[in-house]
Amino acid sequence: MSAHNEETPGLIGGGLTEGGSPDGGSPDGGPILLKAGADAVGQRLDQWLAGKLGPDMSRSRVQMLIRQGAVKIGGKPVDETKRKMAAGDRVSVDMPEPEPAEPQGEDIALDILYEDSELIVINKPAGLVVHPGAGNWTGTLVNALIHHCGDSLSGIGGVRRPGIVHRLDKETSGVMVVAKTDRAHKALSEAFADHGLTGDLERAYLALVWGIPPRPTGTVDQPLGRAADRVRRAVVPVGRDDARHAITHFSVVERFGEQQKEFATASLVECRLETGRTHQIRVHMAHIGHPVVGDPDYGQAFRTKANRLPEPLKGQVKAFPRQALHARLLEFRHPATHLTMRFEAAIPKDMEELVDGFRRL
Repeated sequence: MSAHNEETPGLIGGGLTEGGSPDGGSPDGGPILLKAGADAVGQRLDQWLAGKLGPDMSRSRVQMLIRQGAVKIGGKPVDETKRKMAAGDRVSVDMPEPEPAEPQGEDIALDILYEDSELIVINKPAGLVVHPGAGNWTGTLVNALIHHCGDSLSGIGGVRRPGIVHRLDKETSGVMVVAKTDRAHKALSEAFADHGLTGDLERAYLALVWGIPPRPTGTVDQPLGRAADRVRRAVVPVGRDDARHAITHFSVVERFGEQQKEFATASLVECRLETGRTHQIRVHMAHIGHPVVGDPDYGQAFRTKANRLPEPLKGQVKAFPRQALHARLLEFRHPATHLTMRFEAAIPKDMEELVDGFRRL
């Protein structure tokens, strides 16, 4: 075991330097050793450890280590995350090697916009599920990333897996960022949870919607909650238990069929999220009477709109297999370099052809 300085609060020895971060353990493979100073008195164990173990270590990860018996005080395991610290407490942390991810890697082609040791940015195609789940245990983005990234995944929450910090619906295309390290996962998760209120996150989507909004710009500020079938979402009263604050800003990019009143009209709109709720854009645009073209969940009432379109556009719309929604822009602050990263993805071919069909009106 590494030698240590009895008088140094916070740091005893092992894989830490003063003000540094864990490297997985001490140079000889032993535990990380810490000593609490006077400033630790009264702090929760998980809070204190998260601060001492550096920016790579999330509080949830620390709590998991405590529950797994990997944290000891005075040589005895501690399983209480809320335990109050006392001056002089000697804490050891056994940092396990990242475990293999449960989902298996699969050789699925990825459109990679950027990649480094901390994160990867992709242009997700429509039809690709992000995370394994009921009915989709294989063939997902996570399976593809495990195969592609391999050992470069340093472990999210102790598991060698990609860190999903935000999602796109299966049939929504566009830019996504995924964490490869705990540090990136923590920083990006905080940015998305903050919804960009600090200015570190920007998201923009393009949606082809039915009808033409009466104003060129607008904001939908309506809380979202579960619909009756518990899979879909709906605008719900503010006071309901599951109501979640949701704000979508939209602006009209193009109008289609405005001069041909005998045809169904449509618009290409850009939506920017101030919050990030499940199905937010799809629900909000349907709520104001402009559902996304092709949306099977929130645009059913507008399916007959296609009957008012001339051929071949009528056939295009009826054959379009998904909601015409694309995440065109993602901007965020890099968790390690702190540089602003900005990525854009052009509308995919199927959606571009549909938009062109409406342009010909």
